[in-house]
Amino acid sequence: MLRIYSVPALAALLLPAAPGVAAQDYPARPIRLIVPVAAGGGNDIAARMIAHKLTEAWGQQVVVDNRPGAATAIGSELTARASPDGYTIMLVSVSFAVNAAMHPKLPYDPLRDFAPITQVARVPQILLVHPAVPAKSVTELIALAKAKPGALNYASAGTGSSTHLPMELFMSLAHISFNHVPYKGTAPGLTDLLAGQVQLMFNAIPPALPHMKSGRVRALAVTSAQRSASLPEVPTIAESGLPGYAYDSWFAIFAPARTPAAIIDKLNREIVRIVKLPDVHERFVTMGVDPLGTSPRELGQHVKSEIARFTKIVRDRNIRAE
Repeated sequence: MLRIYSVPALAALLLPAAPGVAAQDYPARPIRLIVPVAAGGGNDIAARMIAHKLTEAWGQQVVVDNRPGAATAIGSELTARASPDGYTIMLVSVSFAVNAAMHPKLPYDPLRDFAPITQVARVPQILLVHPAVPAKSVTELIALAKAKPGALNYASAGTGSSTHLPMELFMSLAHISFNHVPYKGTAPGLTDLLAGQVQLMFNAIPPALPHMKSGRVRALAVTSAQRSASLPEVPTIAESGLPGYAYDSWFAIFAPARTPAAIIDKLNREIVRIVKLPDVHERFVTMGVDPLGTSPRELGQHVKSEIARFTKIVRDRNIRAE
């Protein structure tokens, strides 16, 4: 029998499935989670924890794909150019926003080319000084720097790194100056701090803990606006001598722009649930990471404000990429 369709009915048959239907079936195949740094770092560990839990929850493999290089720009560009179908997502750190400030001609637009999913966590840093430095608080360190301008050297993981910009912000707000000694990574900088070759630095909490306990370095304060869950006894910089100071690194997950909103929402709900699981929460805290789990809108606003803040620091402090 010949069946006659109306024009609207025929159009409905020929149109692709609506985003809601696609999200209902998602995921139907493995998902790639791009991490734009080498395996082994904090970003990578967080990504693998989330990938494992997503695989368990959805029965589809979530594969971590490390794409290091160009200060995360290689992996970020790969994500931006991927198909916006939810099968390529990316976990990045604060370097994503720093890059936008340091390199205005990136091969992608950090605000237009990505769909925010969630800010997984914030990562406070800790201000460390060598025991020979006669300052036992932020207030005393600022007073020492004003009394002896240029007498102290600080280590960083390189110009524009997440251990360099917080010190530039610190010096700017305190109206003081230290000598910058950039290294190729935080590990060699910490080694020289322990040896007394440099006098202070910002660093992640976990690598510093054993040296804090042994007395080889002194912890003055954490960079975050609130005290860290992993070191609640250590004050913030803002409460210990420099009001208004706040700096966090962070982990966040993005998809390519134009990924259907229903898929973004499904990813957000599941990843936020995972971040709040007791075993994941505990692992994050032992890593010196404060778990969050925000909405896509909150992450979008956060990244926009972070790019504006870092752009101002880079401009005001005349920082140039090496």
